[in-house]
Amino acid sequence: MSDDHDGSSSPEDVPQKPGKRLTLGHIADQLGISTATVSLALRDSPLVAEETREKVKQTAQEIGYIYNRSAASLRTARSQIVGVAVHDILNPYFAEVFSALEDVLEEQGQMIFICNHRDDVKRQRAFVNTLLQHRADGLILCPSVGTTSEEINRLVDQGIPVTLVAREVPGVWAPCVRGDDYKGTYQITKHLIEQGHSKIAMVGGRRESSTGRFRASGWRTALEDAGLDPSAQIDLPELMTQADGRAAVQVILEAKERPTAIVGFNDLVALGMMTTLRRAGIEPGPDIAITGYDDVDGADARTPALTTVSNQADKIGRLAALTLLRQIAGDRVPNTPIVIEPDLKIRESAPPPGVRIGPKLSE
Repeated sequence: MSDDHDGSSSPEDVPQKPGKRLTLGHIADQLGISTATVSLALRDSPLVAEETREKVKQTAQEIGYIYNRSAASLRTARSQIVGVAVHDILNPYFAEVFSALEDVLEEQGQMIFICNHRDDVKRQRAFVNTLLQHRADGLILCPSVGTTSEEINRLVDQGIPVTLVAREVPGVWAPCVRGDDYKGTYQITKHLIEQGHSKIAMVGGRRESSTGRFRASGWRTALEDAGLDPSAQIDLPELMTQADGRAAVQVILEAKERPTAIVGFNDLVALGMMTTLRRAGIEPGPDIAITGYDDVDGADARTPALTTVSNQADKIGRLAALTLLRQIAGDRVPNTPIVIEPDLKIRESAPPPGVRIGPKLSE
């Protein structure tokens, strides 16, 4: 029998042994500096000269070093991770809030994990549990419908910094940064009344959330203060999206007494209604006045330009991030809400009955 094939493998057939994991020591040895200096440089510490930081980062990239954030968090008790959870990341308003808070957090070296919980409290809880497993430094939360004060307070009691944004949960031990939803909706409803409207519908808002309750209450109180009966008006709760706004138009058009004005819970609902009303041959503005809420990007560029309330997305996002960072740094932050003043934006979509302010669309 030939012994040319004795079962042994040639060097080419032998799989390569996996290389050792690169460490801070490899970079330190290559540059002739301490591992502590390398660690600080990779975290952009101002204690390390900028030239040294750049050399460390360049060397790390060249040799393929990946910073072990988990190991660092064990050493420092900081993971440099912050969780952000909202109910609708597709809503341009929350995209603006996220952009503002991201700018602030990234300046402090924080990485962001984001969750779109879609008002599913189980989905929210799963996200929070994942954050805890990753030893996250804190949580910015627009709480889902169904969130209890007990579950938020449990996090706070464990020493986890929490800041609520946009929505309140009564009885929590955490601060909340939000707009004055009651005042904003009161103002915009009052504006419609001053324009001569008395049949003013409210469309949208999850009434189990603080935002939905406050905005509905602002609409109702403005009507009552003007001697109008809210129960005689159309009120369509739970609608949140453009699709919801489009679907609401049929109900509006089939009403025995069609409203002359509509308070949309947010800009998405209002813009959805405007599109569908126009398709039905009803001109938003002159035929039915429409208002929104939030003043999302592009609201002023529609025809007609949308009358709405600026909910100060940039300010809310920045304040939420700064409030959380204060907690992470060990400051005691009062758990009273930080309420941002609304700004009424009067444009073309909510004139007096039968009046056109904006240009007429070409046929």
